[in-house]
Amino acid sequence: MNTYTAKELVELLQSEEVEINLRTVRYYTQIGLLPPLPVEGNKRVYTTQHMDYIKAIISLSKTGLSLAEIQKKVSNLTFEEIKNIGKKLFLFKEEVFLKNETIKVSKDAFITVSSKVSAEKQQEVVNAVSKILLGEVEHN
Repeated sequence: MNTYTAKELVELLQSEEVEINLRTVRYYTQIGLLPPLPVEGNKRVYTTQHMDYIKAIISLSKTGLSLAEIQKKVSNLTFEEIKNIGKKLFLFKEEVFLKNETIKVSKDAFITVSSKVSAEKQQEVVNAVSKILLGEVEHN
């Protein structure tokens, strides 16, 4: 398992274009938003698991949740669920918002398509996904 100092963790996250700073990481650690830090030698270290938590926390904060709400939410999730939330962080990048359109198909499904896709093709995709969700499509 890879381990990092807080500074190394921040640099690694920033290299992945995650907007975070050292003070914020230390604050998340202090208030218990991150899992306990393992001890390596005589110092506490961060792991890749902590990176996934930070990405999930930032993703959830971008949805408008407070840190208290995020803390409550992540305490009830499995690590796989947290990892999956963190993987969605790219959706909040400015270029994704500006260059793509997200369409609500149903209460359970959203589709994000490039703005280069015509309105007619977007509607075809929505109709096809709707049929699949309703079970109207035969599977080969």
